Amino acid sequence: MILKNKNILVVDDEPKILEVLSSFLESRTFTVFTAQNGKRALEIFERENIALILLDLMLPDISGEEICRRIRSKSRAPIIMLTAKIEENDLIEGLNIGADDYITKPFSLKELAARIDAVLRRTAGDLIPLTVKNSFCNGDLIVDFENNTVLKNRQPVSLTPSEMKILAALIKYPGRVFTRAELIDIVFGDEFDSFDRAIDNHIKNLRKKIEDDSKNPNYVITIHGLGYKFGGA
Repeated sequence: MILKNKNILVVDDEPKILEVLSSFLESRTFTVFTAQNGKRALEIFERENIALILLDLMLPDISGEEICRRIRSKSRAPIIMLTAKIEENDLIEGLNIGADDYITKPFSLKELAARIDAVLRRTAGDLIPLTVKNSFCNGDLIVDFENNTVLKNRQPVSLTPSEMKILAALIKYPGRVFTRAELIDIVFGDEFDSFDRAIDNHIKNLRKKIEDDSKNPNYVITIHGLGYKFGGA
């Protein structure tokens, strides 16, 4: 995996299911966040850097389908739907609105683990945001991932491959904080062995190219003591 983030959000209105899944996932070294309703799930997703969502379709306030749509409107974080629905049309609808996989209840923990591992393997290297062409601050910064181009104030900007990887990751998860270690892993992979501050030089150079004032950035924001996040809108 490129990202070492192992935060999983489990959304289900049955406390016993949350308890069992939390215990199982924690035994596999995941950090687990739980929610019994849609509102709480969305609050957690906005606040935490979630690597994968296990999402029950039948919730008391907001449907799982609607939660999937809302998350998918801003993030590619993988979603596995937990469903008692077995009709083919229901399952196809879930996949069409952005779910990466589904598992029907009741299911075994062994099957769930296999589905999680498969989804995380498939999505580990996916750093392309939801849209290939992204415009921020009324066109001040335009990032086109399909053509691998960046415009600042309508002028081309040349980014190194490392800088582009960092920018892609930050844009893919807007508002999420990446640690230096996570960004090092994204840029260099597991074989890189150095100190966390090694990424700071790439951030510094990236800011010089895309910020109006690199000392007061609007796009690549420092979260002191934690790392960096994307601040563009």
